[in-house]
Amino acid sequence: MSRPLIRPDVAAFLDFGRQSGQPPLNALPIAEARAMLVMMRVIGDADPTPLAIVRDLVIDAGGRTIPARLYDRRPTRDQSPVILFYHGGGFMVGDLETHEPFCTYLADQIDLPVLAIDYRLAPEYPFPAAPDDAEAGARWAADSPAELGFRVSSVITCGDSAGGNLAVVVARQLADRPAAVPVIAQWVLYPFFGCGKDYPSFDLFGDGYMLTEEAMDWFDQGYAAPPDDPRHNCRIGAAAPGVPLLIHVAGLDPLRDHGRAYAEKAREEGVQVRLLEAEGLIHGFICLRRAIPSAAADIDTFIAEAKAMLADLEVTVIA
Repeated sequence: MSRPLIRPDVAAFLDFGRQSGQPPLNALPIAEARAMLVMMRVIGDADPTPLAIVRDLVIDAGGRTIPARLYDRRPTRDQSPVILFYHGGGFMVGDLETHEPFCTYLADQIDLPVLAIDYRLAPEYPFPAAPDDAEAGARWAADSPAELGFRVSSVITCGDSAGGNLAVVVARQLADRPAAVPVIAQWVLYPFFGCGKDYPSFDLFGDGYMLTEEAMDWFDQGYAAPPDDPRHNCRIGAAAPGVPLLIHVAGLDPLRDHGRAYAEKAREEGVQVRLLEAEGLIHGFICLRRAIPSAAADIDTFIAEAKAMLADLEVTVIA
């Protein structure tokens, strides 16, 4: 079997990681693992894009609160679609800080407001805390709360890795039980779809490409989701009907085939699907623009496809 293409900057990044002696996330106490991911943003990602609005919000979810952060390049809007972003991190690490550079860039380039919605993390809060919070946050946003400062006309669910899972799950939940406004698109990057390891990409890239099989086992044990629950295993149950789906997988990611398989499933069910593959790139690339400079072009490709999808939907930006 031929060796997979590895970009020079990806190879350098992986070599640096191997030589650093830094233990993997799954070898650390959970608090240290979370702090390490925040530090990786400082070291490995681009600086946040300056915006007119970066505002912390608190979502009232009926007995609990959910942190959120609003990003917008415009200081005011009358009405607009809103992009709901869910961060990755195996449902155990990650927060509003770890993905802020990507969220600011997305808001600037798309010229739509982005609402990053946090969620309770395992192992303190195992499944279904994450999808419960993700759905509650989406319904709150769909109601056009005064805290947003504009009328929400529709929502787009978006996320990376575990957050990609939540983006698809929320779209499905809101298709089954509609919110105040519709979900018009789903945009996910290197998603985890909870459908097991019986895929070639797990054998090919489960060790040595940053996201490892050991780390995924650690995440699974902490999250403790039933393998047959459709709010975890997205291969079970129908895709959100009529909601276009954009999936961007990484060529060197053990989760690559999760994305490919779900794209095929959604197409078979009649959903419009755009599938992108970043050849020679690893999991987590939206948070690695400084460490892996070539990833910036892939993010721009993703954003260009997202804009094309909006054009197909005849979505216009309304200030």
